[in-house]
Amino acid sequence: MKSKGKVLVIGATLACAGLALAGMLIGSPRGRAQGQGDNSDSRIQQGYKILFEIFPNGLNLGGANPALVGLGSYLVNTVGCDGCHSTGPMTEYARGGNPYFGQPKKVNPATYLGGGRDFGTVSGPPSPHIISRNLTPTPKTGLPEGDHTFEDFLTIFRTGKDFDHLHPTCSAAVTTNCFPVPSPANPLIPPVDGDLLQVMPWPNYKDLTDHEIRAIYEYLKVVPCIQGNYPGPTGAASGIPAEPADRCTP
Repeated sequence: MKSKGKVLVIGATLACAGLALAGMLIGSPRGRAQGQGDNSDSRIQQGYKILFEIFPNGLNLGGANPALVGLGSYLVNTVGCDGCHSTGPMTEYARGGNPYFGQPKKVNPATYLGGGRDFGTVSGPPSPHIISRNLTPTPKTGLPEGDHTFEDFLTIFRTGKDFDHLHPTCSAAVTTNCFPVPSPANPLIPPVDGDLLQVMPWPNYKDLTDHEIRAIYEYLKVVPCIQGNYPGPTGAASGIPAEPADRCTP
């Protein structure tokens, strides 16, 4: 460990040693004083095991609670955030590490949680393409998922609210890249609420505890910033603005 709050491992072969270091941090008086849950939760250690598989040199935890980061890693990497929040199945895994090809699994850190996967449309024209968003933090704010606060993040998980309003319901003022409403001419169009996220499985995630959602948020705060995967190849067609070129510039 080189500095306070930093988990550092040299080489993938030292992942076990890294887990031991993480365990020392988790069990430290500072960690206990923060009162962030049961440090004996086996998901914490499994989360660190996964973390070191993706980032062999570890991550700089800064002032984050190590137990929350470990639990967050477990939830993010097993529930499946990266599967949706990467540009697609061919970029989610590193070259030679695609388990669907019979290869040993290796997550691609270059696209990890960077968004840009196109899920197509959920309704008829002029419905926009639904594109997964970049969950990684920006250095300017240190906040993940579009610089949202934890209070916003909690609301997203509990209610599915789309704070970015990227896919509004069509109206007299909004006629393109929007969700159409049923009409006599198109009675089979499902009534889609443009204020809600339509692909994220928040109806299931809403049943996570506040502690688990906090863990996910804390983990997303310490992963590396990713530039350029969002809004993906169909971004222009979807009407979603591209990320600023300096997204990952401090």
